[in-house]
Amino acid sequence: MDERAATYPLTIDPIAQKAYLKASNTGAGDHFGDAVSVSGDTVVVGAFGESSAATGVNGDETDNSALGAGAAYVFVRDAGGWSQQAYLKVSNTDLGDQFGGSVAVSGDTVVVGASGEDSSAIGVNGDQSDNSALSAGAAYVFVRSGGSWSQQAYLKASNTGGVDAFGESVAVSGDTVVVGAWNEESNADGVNGDQSDNSTEGAGAAYVFVREDGTWSQQAYLKASSSGAFDRFGKSLSVSGDTLVVGAWGEDSNATGVNGNESNEDAMDSGAAYVFVRNDKIWSQEAYLKASNTGREDVFGWSVSVSGDTVVVGAYREESSATGVNGNQNDNSAIFAGAAYVFVRRGSNPCLEVWCQEAYLKASNTGFLDRFGWSVAVSGDTVVVGAEREYSGATGVDGDQDDNSKPSSGAAYLFVRKDESWSQQAYLKASNTGEADTFGESVAVSGDLVVVGAYAEDSNATGVNGDEGDNSAETAGAAYVFDLAACAPAPATVFLFNGTAINLDTMVASAVQVGGAWTATLTPQPARAAGPWVILLRTNDAGLVLDAGLALFGVPAGLSELLVGAGFIANFFPAPHLGGGVPSSFSVAVPATCALVGMPWFAQSLVLGDLAAGGGALDPWFSSAAGGIVGTSP
Repeated sequence: MDERAATYPLTIDPIAQKAYLKASNTGAGDHFGDAVSVSGDTVVVGAFGESSAATGVNGDETDNSALGAGAAYVFVRDAGGWSQQAYLKVSNTDLGDQFGGSVAVSGDTVVVGASGEDSSAIGVNGDQSDNSALSAGAAYVFVRSGGSWSQQAYLKASNTGGVDAFGESVAVSGDTVVVGAWNEESNADGVNGDQSDNSTEGAGAAYVFVREDGTWSQQAYLKASSSGAFDRFGKSLSVSGDTLVVGAWGEDSNATGVNGNESNEDAMDSGAAYVFVRNDKIWSQEAYLKASNTGREDVFGWSVSVSGDTVVVGAYREESSATGVNGNQNDNSAIFAGAAYVFVRRGSNPCLEVWCQEAYLKASNTGFLDRFGWSVAVSGDTVVVGAEREYSGATGVDGDQDDNSKPSSGAAYLFVRKDESWSQQAYLKASNTGEADTFGESVAVSGDLVVVGAYAEDSNATGVNGDEGDNSAETAGAAYVFDLAACAPAPATVFLFNGTAINLDTMVASAVQVGGAWTATLTPQPARAAGPWVILLRTNDAGLVLDAGLALFGVPAGLSELLVGAGFIANFFPAPHLGGGVPSSFSVAVPATCALVGMPWFAQSLVLGDLAAGGGALDPWFSSAAGGIVGTSP
């Protein structure tokens, strides 16, 4: 890092916004960012309101004759940064299809939902020209080869029906695609039931497709274990390997926890989530998940995500005023504040069931109507939760979350797990926070990358890192990419100190391995043969405060105590080091937490006269250099 032009104190965010993404054909009302997904170095952003009549990949994006046809955009990261790789449209573009309302990516495979598509085709690659089933919905699979994208499959339900909204949600993991149809009407329960009985309006369904040798086929038709009218099973879903979770925000039982009594309807729209597993191509339901504090209209299951043995479920209407992790979930004084719940699969211990709830997540600045849990995403030990109506006017990472000057600007919250305990790691806002931008409408996480969509953002910029201050394209939408790499558990520079000498003193510091001890070598210039010196580390640059009391302390221990009282941050580091007037070094333990990253620190040195000779006078050597923790381990 070249810090020659830097102004100290130097503060470096561990989690930094790396890209501001806009469509290549930004237009008002496009809602770019309503859906986002990330896999490795590939990001996909949906814009269900985009209106071009183009078909296929990289067509004419300037023709806006198909209102609400929708589009999806693929961005990739390389050594030069982020760039748009593809503009995706479907093979049967039509107005109102809302292609891009849901997106998912896994490696070189992208699936995009179009819940408003109207064909009556069934299965894979049917007749897409027959528009006799209004809003039946469809999903489309695209594949990448050598940097070029092409459509591989056109997916329809095995029981296509008008207004089923097939494609409302999509998910992909390797060669498995899952598509949700939250308004599907069959009365079937469980796996592969009777899909022709349309007696349960709005019950919802999910469909599993698999690819073999480039050919797709439907593998399973999934329903809730106790289908109910307007349960909206399939509004949200996520798949990881052989594990699938499906949300049903309109489910009505008052059960709590895992595998409770789902037969009653005493808590309208409390919501539920269902975990399915695949064994030798056969799917079965493994768990029925409810919140630990089930409440009417909490809509638990509005959003879901799974990674390995971890499931996260959002309930954006949950009403407790708790903050942070595992707070008081019974105080319902914050209407629609929202919550998220983490479940883990562990076997028989310590869970009584295969699955158990591990954490109850709330925002660090819980507020009514914030809708925390509107979107959720999990990757390994990292969870991101969106609150699309959060009010603060902060920008960037860990800003002032108590400034409620921008209603519905939105926020996202990053949580990390260590030794089965969760904590909030970051509070994310847009770099151009604006009222009603709905930042957090969608979230995604993969490895070190977090993507947050703001479908109502208004700038007229196009491409990557354009002018985000021009708000002339109402609800055009945007997406923001954050990089967590500085908090990765790998060796990194923890402290950086560099400053111009004040008076005669110069300080030089070395680097440190993550989570270890920072070791600094400090050399007074010119070197002194006698006279102890002291180094003080602190979080402000107020300078050392010396008074007449200094003369009373003729021993280094006394001086150390005085300086601790003068503002030393004792809870982070031990007492200041006293050394001789020759090159010397000391080390301090650096806690392995990203909470310290980006915090400005100041190092100050003081050299005394020859106390041994009884002088006790203060030698006028004093310097200050500023630095910041620039990397550590979560």
